[in-house]
Amino acid sequence: MKKLLFLGFILISISCFSQTEDAWLFLKDKPNASTFIENPLTMISQRAIDRRNKLGIVVDEKDVPIHSDYYNQLKNEGNITVLGKSKWLNAIHIQGTVSQINGLLPNFTFIESIEFANKSLNKSGKKREKRLVSNHKNKFAVATTNFNYGSADNQIKMLKGDFLHKQGLTGEGQVIAVIDAGFPNVDNLDAFKRIRDNNQILGGYNFADRNTNFYTRNNHGTHVLSTIAGYLENQFVGTAPDAKFYLFISEIAETETVLEETLWVEAAERADSLGVDVINTSLGYTTYDNPNHSHSYADMDGKTIFISRGAEIAASRGMLLVNSVGNSGNSSWKYMGAPADATSVISVGAVNASGDIASFSSFGPTADLRIKPEILGQGASAAIINYTSGQISSSNGTSFSGPILAGLIACLNQNQTFSLKSKSTNFNEFLKSSVYESADRFNNPTAQHGYGIPNFEEAFNIYVGSTASINDNYLSSLKVFPNPTKNIFTIVYEGSSEDLSLQIFNILGKKVLEISKLTSKNIDISTLDKGIYLLKIKKKEQQKILKLIKQ
Repeated sequence: MKKLLFLGFILISISCFSQTEDAWLFLKDKPNASTFIENPLTMISQRAIDRRNKLGIVVDEKDVPIHSDYYNQLKNEGNITVLGKSKWLNAIHIQGTVSQINGLLPNFTFIESIEFANKSLNKSGKKREKRLVSNHKNKFAVATTNFNYGSADNQIKMLKGDFLHKQGLTGEGQVIAVIDAGFPNVDNLDAFKRIRDNNQILGGYNFADRNTNFYTRNNHGTHVLSTIAGYLENQFVGTAPDAKFYLFISEIAETETVLEETLWVEAAERADSLGVDVINTSLGYTTYDNPNHSHSYADMDGKTIFISRGAEIAASRGMLLVNSVGNSGNSSWKYMGAPADATSVISVGAVNASGDIASFSSFGPTADLRIKPEILGQGASAAIINYTSGQISSSNGTSFSGPILAGLIACLNQNQTFSLKSKSTNFNEFLKSSVYESADRFNNPTAQHGYGIPNFEEAFNIYVGSTASINDNYLSSLKVFPNPTKNIFTIVYEGSSEDLSLQIFNILGKKVLEISKLTSKNIDISTLDKGIYLLKIKKKEQQKILKLIKQ
């Protein structure tokens, strides 16, 4: 029996090492980095530079392209196939057998490390629970202006998006990248005539097929885009009808493979280089056709999965990322997909027309106990434009609540063009916290609701107040130290502690400590359990929210 078992192990090992696998090669350096950084227009557009200057973000080595000589050497290596690359992660996506891929290390000294999609093949790999049912077949299923919104009335007014529009915040001056599965008929449907005639479609790319035809493939992207940009007079209005758009295809709807993660990162890199302000993605990844590549809940920590790592870098470049949380709420896998797990991504769940949670809307928290989703919008019976008939229809899914919110976030972000003065503060974080604070469950979030349904009238008022406090420099430099901490942390603040009040909330949104007037900047939390907490520190009408980890 032992001989038979040993023989079985040998056969399994041979099979594993002879079949084609996906892997990322992480490279050691970028030899010409300084030359590129000194000449940023060789990497990114002037609009991208302007966005970064506004937000106080410098061009760095992550922006530098992968060294062309390294890439070409691997491209010409006959034993592997190069499928994609990421300058941000300095990584090249390849396919080959395990032995062929591992054999690259001795021959190409510029390779720092190899990461297999099948994590059990990595040196530090962890075994994963395999799920035999892939989800790609139904991935999109449940998935000074005064407009007459028509059929879109409820999904906009539920969020007080009409308030933004009445302030003249309709997305003008904002550039939104929609990364999705395809955009057929956007080039001819009447509902998109307004954005075509006004030259609001700036371009796009089909990363799935490596060509410039983005009016093709799956209709999902057309439906998604309609909730932001669609317009039929007195019948239907998207949430950011005056924004401009890039349309990118990264999803290969007929299959589910890890290559789509790399293609998404490539699309996000392209969006950044073109100066995009907001990225909307109604995609999420958990399960793959090859079950060995599927992600586990433990992977949903915002820093393990390739696409989520790319999303974090995208946010660090100054873009606002909005991602549907997923439609797995009714399944055995009920959690969010990647990159919705990333810390800096605004993840969106779904409610129905009455504001009740949609049962299909995926749950949080992340594996490291962060709140996900953060916010909710209408995703059950959401109004869309049908890609074949061009008529108003309805559909289900966080695929639609996500872009509805992305459009309004772009409208709120438009406010920067006339209200913000400082270049040194991360206004994107203030914008996100303003939206979160406006939501109806901010002080009592749940695993499926997150902070709840935002109110963009309140978010606008909070945001304007926040930007005023930044420019007045009251709380902008306030920090806490050490973080993480064991028992005591210190509030680092130039003014008197008595000017401040403090509230501490646990990860479930329950208030666990409140001090209306601080007599000391040293705060004792020895009575609190280990975990993640949110600190709300106020001075008069201004406030700052910080995350604190107690060890």
